[in-house]
Amino acid sequence: MTLTIAPVQNQPVSLDEFIALYGGNNRYELIDGEVFDLEPTGQHEEVAALITAKICVQIEQLGLPWFVLQRGLFRPSSASMTAFRPDVIVVDRTEVAKESLWQEQSIITMGSSIKFVAEVVSSNWQNDYARKVEDYAALGIPEYWIADYLGLGGIRHIGKPKQPTLSIGALVDGEYEINLFRGNEAIASPTFPNLKLTAKEILNTGM
Repeated sequence: MTLTIAPVQNQPVSLDEFIALYGGNNRYELIDGEVFDLEPTGQHEEVAALITAKICVQIEQLGLPWFVLQRGLFRPSSASMTAFRPDVIVVDRTEVAKESLWQEQSIITMGSSIKFVAEVVSSNWQNDYARKVEDYAALGIPEYWIADYLGLGGIRHIGKPKQPTLSIGALVDGEYEINLFRGNEAIASPTFPNLKLTAKEILNTGM
């Protein structure tokens, strides 16, 4: 039997408490002591699965020592009460061997272990467009995708009229230079330049 415990309102949750309560449940993540429900709908999971499948093919074709981490947590060593749970996270095998927690738990603590990360937007879109953009960049993650298949993000992030948008951030001098892709526009991935997809092919999965 799986026991689900709701987070206590107005009371910060420590990292240890979060891992004890939610460590094996990929529905939740922790940001500054607050537990967020990622609300993974069916379409949300389809978009994440398609990105994962396409990225796995690229990794194999390029012969890279990387893999897509399933159900893992990213707990930055610089943040004491935060544990992100990216929808897609590409990890470098050579770097993850240096992770202090890896042998015991599926937890990444160093940005250097991560080569690519993608978030599929849900109702908590502010975290994807603001907090994570800053934190992932500060941690040196080379590429960050925001797959907003419902066009939920703010106008300053995806423009007006709001519409399904794939934002691809490439790390340049410690910050993401973000390009927006919509409809039949061919995407451009710095990490996987041979990836031949349009924004629509990614964002319209399951529709």
